[in-house]
Amino acid sequence: MRLEPLSRAHEPGLADALQDGQVWDRWYTSMPQPSGLAGEIDRRLALQAAGQMIPFTTVAADGTVLGMTTYYDLDPDVPRLEIGYTWNRQSTHGAGTNPEAKLLLLGHAFDVLGCECVGLRTQWANIQSREAIARLGAKQDGVLRAHRRYRNGALMDVVMFSILRAEWPAVRAHLRHRLRHRHEAYAVTT
Repeated sequence: MRLEPLSRAHEPGLADALQDGQVWDRWYTSMPQPSGLAGEIDRRLALQAAGQMIPFTTVAADGTVLGMTTYYDLDPDVPRLEIGYTWNRQSTHGAGTNPEAKLLLLGHAFDVLGCECVGLRTQWANIQSREAIARLGAKQDGVLRAHRRYRNGALMDVVMFSILRAEWPAVRAHLRHRLRHRHEAYAVTT
C-alpha cells in the first residue's frame, strides 16, 4: 500500500470506500457521510494550507482507495505530532492495511521529521480502534474524561496513546514482523 497526499481527485475512490460497509454510520465515528465527503476533503485541505494538518489518502497496491489518515496536532518545538482521523473501508479491517499505513506514517515521523513522540487517540467507545492502537505497540497514556462531544452531542471520553523515539526501533521491528507473517499466511491460503 501507499500513502498519497490527499487531493480532491481522491473523492470518487473515497466515496466508494465510505460505502464499503457504510463505515460512516457508526454513532461513535467522526467520518463523514457520503454527502459530506467533499466538505471533509476541503476542511482537511484548508487545515493543511494553514499548517495544522497533513492529510493522506491510503491506497492499496492495486490502486483501490482504502480511506484517509492524517498527521495533526503538529508541534515542531518538541517535535511531536499525532496520527489520527483515520478510517478505512470495512472490507480491509483485519487485513493488515492499518498497521502497514501506521508503519509508513511512524517511519516518516521518526526517521524523516525527527519526532520525539507520536501520539494516537481514539474515543473510549471505539473498542476496535483502542485495541488496534495497542497492537501497534503504542502505550496508553490515559483517558481524558468528557473531553469532546460526539456528533450527537453526547460527551466523549478520549483515550490517549503514544510512542516515544526510544521505543520506535522495537515498535518498527514488531510491525515489520507482524506484517511479514500476515503476508506469508495470506500467500499460503491463496
